[in-house]
Amino acid sequence: MAKSTPDPAMVSPGEAFAPRETYLALHNPAHDRLSIPFPLRLPLALILAAVSGSVLGLSQGGLVAGLRFRAENAHRQPNTQTGWYLYHKSKNYHVALGGVLEAFKMAGKLGLWVGVFVTMEEGLDRGRAGLVRVWRGVRGGKEEDVLVEGSRDFVSTTLAGLVATAVRTVRMGAKVGFGFGIAEDVVSVLRGRRVGYVEFVKRHLFGGSGSRVAGSAD
Repeated sequence: MAKSTPDPAMVSPGEAFAPRETYLALHNPAHDRLSIPFPLRLPLALILAAVSGSVLGLSQGGLVAGLRFRAENAHRQPNTQTGWYLYHKSKNYHVALGGVLEAFKMAGKLGLWVGVFVTMEEGLDRGRAGLVRVWRGVRGGKEEDVLVEGSRDFVSTTLAGLVATAVRTVRMGAKVGFGFGIAEDVVSVLRGRRVGYVEFVKRHLFGGSGSRVAGSAD
Protein backbone atom coordinates (compact mmCIF):
# COMPACT_ATOMS: atom_id res chain seq x y z
CA MET A 1 0.00 0.00 0.00
CA ALA A 2 1.49 3.34 -1.04
CA LYS A 3 2.22 5.88 1.66
CA SER A 4 0.46 9.18 1.04
CA THR A 5 2.39 12.42 1.18
CA PRO A 6 1.33 14.60 4.10
CA ASP A 7 -0.28 17.93 3.35
CA PRO A 8 1.12 20.85 5.38
CA ALA A 9 -2.35 22.41 5.55
CA MET A 10 -3.77 19.31 7.29
CA VAL A 11 -1.08 19.07 9.99
CA SER A 12 -1.37 20.81 13.33
CA PRO A 13 1.29 23.42 14.16
CA GLY A 14 2.73 21.30 16.96
CA GLU A 15 3.27 18.23 14.75
CA ALA A 16 6.70 18.06 13.13
CA PHE A 17 7.61 16.53 9.79
CA ALA A 18 10.56 14.28 9.18
CA PRO A 19 13.09 15.90 6.78
CA ARG A 20 12.14 13.63 3.86
CA GLU A 21 8.40 14.16 4.43
CA THR A 22 8.91 17.91 4.61
CA TYR A 23 10.77 17.90 1.30
CA LEU A 24 8.09 15.77 -0.37
CA ALA A 25 5.33 17.97 1.03
CA LEU A 26 6.88 21.18 -0.33
CA HIS A 27 8.57 19.76 -3.44
CA ASN A 28 6.37 17.15 -5.06
CA PRO A 29 8.45 15.27 -7.68
CA ALA A 30 5.33 15.01 -9.85
CA HIS A 31 5.61 18.77 -10.42
CA ASP A 32 9.12 18.49 -11.90
CA ARG A 33 9.88 17.94 -15.57
CA LEU A 34 9.31 14.29 -16.49
CA SER A 35 8.31 13.88 -12.80
CA ILE A 36 12.03 13.63 -11.98
CA PRO A 37 13.72 16.12 -9.61
CA PHE A 38 16.56 18.14 -11.11
CA PRO A 39 19.30 16.59 -8.87
CA LEU A 40 18.33 13.22 -10.36
CA ARG A 41 17.32 14.40 -13.84
CA LEU A 42 20.71 15.98 -14.60
CA PRO A 43 22.87 12.88 -13.96
CA LEU A 44 20.35 10.69 -15.77
CA ALA A 45 20.48 13.00 -18.78
CA LEU A 46 24.29 12.99 -18.69
CA ILE A 47 24.39 9.20 -18.53
CA LEU A 48 21.94 8.78 -21.41
CA ALA A 49 23.81 11.36 -23.48
CA ALA A 50 27.15 9.69 -22.78
CA VAL A 51 25.80 6.26 -23.68
CA SER A 52 24.19 7.55 -26.88
CA GLY A 53 27.36 9.42 -27.82
CA SER A 54 29.45 6.33 -27.15
CA VAL A 55 27.28 4.15 -29.41
CA LEU A 56 27.26 6.72 -32.22
CA GLY A 57 30.98 7.44 -31.85
CA LEU A 58 31.87 3.75 -31.80
CA SER A 59 29.95 3.14 -35.00
CA GLN A 60 31.09 6.26 -36.84
CA GLY A 61 34.68 6.12 -35.61
CA GLY A 62 35.06 2.47 -36.58
CA LEU A 63 33.64 3.11 -40.04
CA VAL A 64 35.90 6.11 -40.69
CA ALA A 65 38.96 4.27 -39.34
CA GLY A 66 38.25 1.29 -41.59
CA LEU A 67 37.87 3.46 -44.69
CA ARG A 68 41.04 5.38 -43.82
CA PHE A 69 43.00 2.15 -43.38
CA ARG A 70 41.81 0.83 -46.76
CA ALA A 71 42.71 4.10 -48.46
CA GLU A 72 46.16 4.25 -46.89
CA ASN A 73 46.95 0.65 -47.86
CA ALA A 74 45.29 0.55 -51.28
CA HIS A 75 48.67 0.64 -53.03
CA ARG A 76 50.12 -2.29 -51.10
CA GLN A 77 47.53 -5.04 -51.16
CA PRO A 78 48.84 -8.41 -49.89
CA ASN A 79 49.13 -11.30 -52.34
CA THR A 80 49.40 -14.23 -49.93
CA GLN A 81 47.02 -15.86 -47.48
CA THR A 82 49.27 -14.90 -44.56
CA GLY A 83 49.46 -11.35 -45.84
CA TRP A 84 45.69 -11.04 -46.03
CA TYR A 85 45.38 -12.45 -42.52
CA LEU A 86 47.77 -9.82 -41.18
CA TYR A 87 46.03 -7.16 -43.27
CA HIS A 88 42.60 -7.88 -41.78
CA LYS A 89 44.06 -8.24 -38.30
CA SER A 90 45.70 -4.84 -38.55
CA LYS A 91 42.53 -3.37 -40.05
CA ASN A 92 40.40 -4.70 -37.18
CA TYR A 93 42.83 -3.17 -34.70
CA HIS A 94 42.60 0.24 -36.36
CA VAL A 95 38.80 -0.01 -36.56
CA ALA A 96 38.52 -0.86 -32.86
CA LEU A 97 40.95 1.87 -31.82
CA GLY A 98 39.27 4.50 -33.98
CA GLY A 99 35.84 3.52 -32.69
CA VAL A 100 36.87 3.68 -29.04
CA LEU A 101 38.57 7.07 -29.43
CA GLU A 102 35.59 8.53 -31.28
CA ALA A 103 33.23 7.04 -28.68
CA PHE A 104 35.01 8.84 -25.85
CA LYS A 105 35.12 12.07 -27.85
CA MET A 106 31.45 12.04 -28.84
CA ALA A 107 30.30 10.91 -25.38
CA GLY A 108 32.07 13.86 -23.78
CA LYS A 109 30.83 16.34 -26.37
CA LEU A 110 27.21 15.16 -26.29
CA GLY A 111 27.23 14.89 -22.50
CA LEU A 112 28.53 18.45 -22.22
CA TRP A 113 25.86 19.93 -24.46
CA VAL A 114 23.04 17.94 -22.85
CA GLY A 115 24.26 18.99 -19.40
CA VAL A 116 24.30 22.64 -20.46
CA PHE A 117 20.80 22.30 -21.93
CA VAL A 118 19.24 20.59 -18.88
CA THR A 119 20.91 23.01 -16.46
CA MET A 120 19.88 26.01 -18.53
CA GLU A 121 16.31 24.71 -18.72
CA GLU A 122 16.06 24.37 -14.93
CA GLY A 123 17.74 27.75 -14.44
CA LEU A 124 15.26 29.43 -16.76
CA ASP A 125 12.36 27.78 -14.94
CA ARG A 126 13.56 29.14 -11.62
CA GLY A 127 14.60 32.48 -13.09
CA ARG A 128 11.15 33.08 -14.58
CA ALA A 129 9.54 32.04 -11.29
CA GLY A 130 11.88 34.39 -9.42
CA LEU A 131 10.85 37.33 -11.60
CA VAL A 132 7.17 36.58 -10.97
CA ARG A 133 7.85 36.16 -7.24
CA VAL A 134 9.57 39.55 -7.04
CA TRP A 135 6.85 41.20 -9.12
CA ARG A 136 4.02 39.79 -6.97
CA GLY A 137 5.92 39.97 -3.67
CA VAL A 138 5.34 36.26 -2.99
CA ARG A 139 6.93 34.78 0.13
CA GLY A 140 7.00 31.22 1.42
CA GLY A 141 8.37 27.90 0.19
CA LYS A 142 5.02 26.44 -0.93
CA GLU A 143 4.06 29.54 -2.93
CA GLU A 144 7.49 29.76 -4.56
CA ASP A 145 7.33 26.09 -5.53
CA VAL A 146 3.95 26.70 -7.18
CA LEU A 147 5.48 29.52 -9.24
CA VAL A 148 8.36 27.30 -10.33
CA GLU A 149 5.88 24.59 -11.30
CA GLY A 150 3.95 27.08 -13.42
CA SER A 151 7.14 28.13 -15.22
CA ARG A 152 8.00 24.62 -16.39
CA ASP A 153 6.73 24.80 -19.96
CA PHE A 154 7.97 24.92 -23.53
CA VAL A 155 9.17 28.53 -23.19
CA SER A 156 12.10 27.60 -20.94
CA THR A 157 12.91 24.58 -23.10
CA THR A 158 12.93 26.69 -26.27
CA LEU A 159 15.09 29.38 -24.69
CA ALA A 160 17.49 26.76 -23.33
CA GLY A 161 17.86 25.29 -26.81
CA LEU A 162 18.47 28.74 -28.27
CA VAL A 163 21.11 29.55 -25.64
CA ALA A 164 22.91 26.22 -26.10
CA THR A 165 22.94 26.68 -29.87
CA ALA A 166 24.04 30.30 -29.51
CA VAL A 167 27.00 29.25 -27.35
CA ARG A 168 28.14 26.83 -30.04
CA THR A 169 27.65 29.47 -32.75
CA VAL A 170 29.56 32.04 -30.71
CA ARG A 171 32.47 29.64 -30.32
CA MET A 172 32.55 29.01 -34.05
CA GLY A 173 32.31 32.73 -34.78
CA ALA A 174 35.10 33.46 -32.29
CA LYS A 175 37.41 30.96 -33.98
CA VAL A 176 36.69 32.35 -37.45
CA GLY A 177 37.04 35.92 -36.25
CA PHE A 178 40.28 35.15 -34.43
CA GLY A 179 41.85 33.54 -37.48
CA PHE A 180 40.72 36.26 -39.86
CA GLY A 181 41.82 38.99 -37.45
CA ILE A 182 45.28 37.49 -37.01
CA ALA A 183 45.64 37.28 -40.80
CA GLU A 184 44.68 40.94 -41.12
CA ASP A 185 47.17 41.94 -38.41
CA VAL A 186 49.97 40.02 -40.12
CA VAL A 187 49.26 41.83 -43.39
CA SER A 188 49.16 45.16 -41.53
CA VAL A 189 52.53 44.53 -39.85
CA LEU A 190 54.10 43.49 -43.15
CA ARG A 191 52.82 46.70 -44.77
CA GLY A 192 54.29 48.82 -41.97
CA ARG A 193 51.13 49.73 -40.09
CA ARG A 194 51.48 49.57 -36.33
CA VAL A 195 49.18 47.19 -34.43
CA GLY A 196 48.43 47.97 -30.79
CA TYR A 197 49.24 44.65 -29.09
CA VAL A 198 52.32 44.14 -31.31
CA GLU A 199 53.67 47.51 -30.23
CA PHE A 200 52.84 46.66 -26.62
CA VAL A 201 54.89 43.44 -26.84
CA LYS A 202 57.77 45.25 -28.53
CA ARG A 203 57.75 48.01 -25.94
CA HIS A 204 57.85 45.64 -22.96
CA LEU A 205 60.17 43.00 -24.43
CA PHE A 206 62.53 45.05 -26.57
CA GLY A 207 61.89 48.64 -25.41
CA GLY A 208 62.04 49.93 -28.97
CA SER A 209 58.69 51.51 -29.80
CA GLY A 210 58.23 53.71 -26.77
CA SER A 211 61.17 55.95 -27.58
CA ARG A 212 59.96 56.40 -31.18
CA VAL A 213 56.52 57.41 -29.99
CA ALA A 214 58.00 59.86 -27.51
CA GLY A 215 60.39 61.25 -30.17
CA SER A 216 57.61 61.73 -32.70
CA ALA A 217 55.52 63.53 -30.11
CA ASP A 218 58.36 66.03 -29.53
